[in-house]
Amino acid sequence: MQSQHRSMQTHPHATAPTRDSVTTILSDGSRPFMYPSDTRGTFTTARRIVAYTLIVFYLSLPWIKINGYPAVFLDIALRRFHLFGLTFAAQDMWLLFFVITGLGFTLFFITALLGRVWCGWACPQTIYLEHIYRRIEVLVEGDSLKRRALDEAPWNAEKISKRVIKHGLFFITSLILTHLFLAYFVSIREVWKMITSAPTEHWGTFVFIMAYTGLTYYIFCWFREQICIVICPYGRLQSVLTDDDTITIGYDSLRGEPRGKAGAPGAGDCISCNRCVSVCPTGIDIRQGLQLECVGCTACIDACDNVMDRLKRSRGLIRYASQNKLLRKPTRFLRPRVILYGFFLVIGASVASWAISTLKPANLGVTRMVGAPYIMDAHTIRNQYLVRIVNKRNTSTQFLVHIKNAPEGLVQSGLTTSLEIPALSEVAAPLILQQTDTTYKGAFLFTVELEDSTHSFLLKRTTEFLGPDPQFNLK
Repeated sequence: MQSQHRSMQTHPHATAPTRDSVTTILSDGSRPFMYPSDTRGTFTTARRIVAYTLIVFYLSLPWIKINGYPAVFLDIALRRFHLFGLTFAAQDMWLLFFVITGLGFTLFFITALLGRVWCGWACPQTIYLEHIYRRIEVLVEGDSLKRRALDEAPWNAEKISKRVIKHGLFFITSLILTHLFLAYFVSIREVWKMITSAPTEHWGTFVFIMAYTGLTYYIFCWFREQICIVICPYGRLQSVLTDDDTITIGYDSLRGEPRGKAGAPGAGDCISCNRCVSVCPTGIDIRQGLQLECVGCTACIDACDNVMDRLKRSRGLIRYASQNKLLRKPTRFLRPRVILYGFFLVIGASVASWAISTLKPANLGVTRMVGAPYIMDAHTIRNQYLVRIVNKRNTSTQFLVHIKNAPEGLVQSGLTTSLEIPALSEVAAPLILQQTDTTYKGAFLFTVELEDSTHSFLLKRTTEFLGPDPQFNLK
């Protein structure tokens, strides 16, 4: 029996993995620490390639420039959000509805087809834990047997030195990841200025960095798989998003049962080596069926395939397959939930594409100034507005404001000439409209138009000019 399984059995309240309880929470409420064994194989190699590619992708986004800005730059201070060449102002936040719902239906659609493939192959929590922190741990402390033995050993020079090295590397890694995460919000240049200047010059940011570093260190040093099991709701959602036709990691019980030693008459292909349990980062026994703790990491597939190779038996006792396929029934890829999720995904993507296509390099807002809705002065009626213009470009731009669809006799004060707004800046300017009592015929709608000096786009806002009822003698 491998180290993972043995390590759990040494705890006085530990039991063998079952479907009736969460493996990493024991009967007394405590949490046994996991010592997953390493494995090698096709899926392990593929996941490593994907993981390190995604790590480079995640960490390089603040460095890659698109249209003069990082690929992902959430500038909260200026309320400007740059995503892969698109710039969103605070007024564009309504688009988040389409982004969030689009991501949600994409996740639903993929989960209905392929289960928790996101968790095992692309989730940052899994990638950083399995391919950075776990690699550091193996490098410093050795394989699962040595790690468990070191945990149970008394404190001596070897244990202290290994723990200091491991936790030091954990903390440095967490510090680096925190700074790169901060770069998503303040840019690499500002992060470097903060690093090279005294903490007293930016106490708030310094405290945030240290607190977030501590949280990152805690998550990957101790909490680990509990994030996926206890906090992340995705594992619980899979029970309603998947069905017997969903492609997940499963154990072929018809081929593997009854379990027995190799060569035993009537025994299936499973020899109860528990290798699939020993490599599982959440400690489950995949032979008991799909469980919420399974993150789809494929470690059990490679572990079982290696055993089958040594026994000269066919691979695939544990494999990607639907539950129906494992029961020798046909798998339906097109089924009601897939069609429904796909339909909403297409609708959401279409609406999101249309909404994003309406983005302009500026934002225009027209609001009535605080106070009386209109002012009567001698023989004139005056309405006062506040026009807010946001320049979302990374260069200074000249803007022109026009009044359209207004009746004859309307006099404009303010914004009669071009207005230059610096890059990524916002200007609020007054707009005053007047009309004499001889030309005033009652409240009316008019349009405020905004364009740049090159006439490359046009923004329109319709508002109302208010005044007294014209049936009364204004004189």
